[in-house]
Amino acid sequence: MTTHFILYVSDQPASRRFYEQALARAPRLDVPGMTEFELPGGAVLGLMPELGIKALLGAALPDPAAARGVPRAELYLLVDDPAAAHARALAAGAQQLSPLQPRNWGHVAAYSLDPDGHVLAFAALAYA
Repeated sequence: MTTHFILYVSDQPASRRFYEQALARAPRLDVPGMTEFELPGGAVLGLMPELGIKALLGAALPDPAAARGVPRAELYLLVDDPAAAHARALAAGAQQLSPLQPRNWGHVAAYSLDPDGHVLAFAALAYA
């Protein structure tokens, strides 16, 4: 089984550029309607235009554009160097929510918002 996390985005090319810089990797797929990045651990991050998912599922789906900027999901990535990853995201245009610091669940983590308002966290195990 491969897990795909798909974020609905307002501007697929802009989101591709943001995640390409923030993740320091090229997408494995980049076609109109879907961009995919391989994530550590074998998961896949997909970026789909809001209009694309609305066209696919129709009126039964609440309009994702209506919730733009309202955090409704978090992408939490365990990485080797969360400070560097967080810095890349900020340089790519993310808005910092919380700097890298120890968390009470045993990780150090930094939080930001991507350009569409999704929460993006980079973390690593905290060592005492």
